[in-house]
Amino acid sequence: MSSARTASVIFDLDGTLVDSEPNYYEAGRRLLAAHGVTDFSWEEHAGFIGIGTRETLETLRARYAIDVPVDELLTAKNRHYLELARAATDVFPQMRRFVERLHRDGVPMAVASGSSRAAIEAVLAVTGLDALLPTVVSAEEVEHGKPAPDVFLEAARRLRTEPADCVVVEDAAPGAAAAHAAGMRCIAVPYVPGTAGEPAFRAAELLFAGGQREFTAQAAYDWLAGAPRIA
Repeated sequence: MSSARTASVIFDLDGTLVDSEPNYYEAGRRLLAAHGVTDFSWEEHAGFIGIGTRETLETLRARYAIDVPVDELLTAKNRHYLELARAATDVFPQMRRFVERLHRDGVPMAVASGSSRAAIEAVLAVTGLDALLPTVVSAEEVEHGKPAPDVFLEAARRLRTEPADCVVVEDAAPGAAAAHAAGMRCIAVPYVPGTAGEPAFRAAELLFAGGQREFTAQAAYDWLAGAPRIA
């Protein structure tokens, strides 16, 4: 990859690099069950994909009239999730190949996620991605979660690069919207392929409409090598 073309690459974590949504769903199901909510479905969970954990819990707390502070709910959900994540978290194989190839090329990379820092670090450690992706930003560390651009702008700052020189890899429409709000290009790989028609995905500079089953490291790498910088 030509150094003149090299961009910094910022990865979302959950649903993009790793298939953590089943663990997040189970953690949420356990949390809600402890507060008397026994019918929390995968379909309901899917509506929160791409939204930060705190924002998700604020909505669920109001929806189910749970009389517990959101910080307490957040602590409990993180506890459940960390237990599940440390037991088993799968990396999407083509994403691992993409990260490994960029790492070999010396491309600056970061992870910017709506999850807690503890959750991010646990997942990166158990998958071995921590050695390749040492720069990490959690939504806990910025004022606003996705679809606000804060987490991506902070990642660019830590990488010491301009937003226009960054490419975000995202699986959720709020994340794709956040990337564009940050003035960054976006490679979109919808976790739920049926959402590929959403405006934020349609605006992506590179869209794998079929999601992970369509994404390949080679296609993303080739595009990145020739993608023009945002003016």
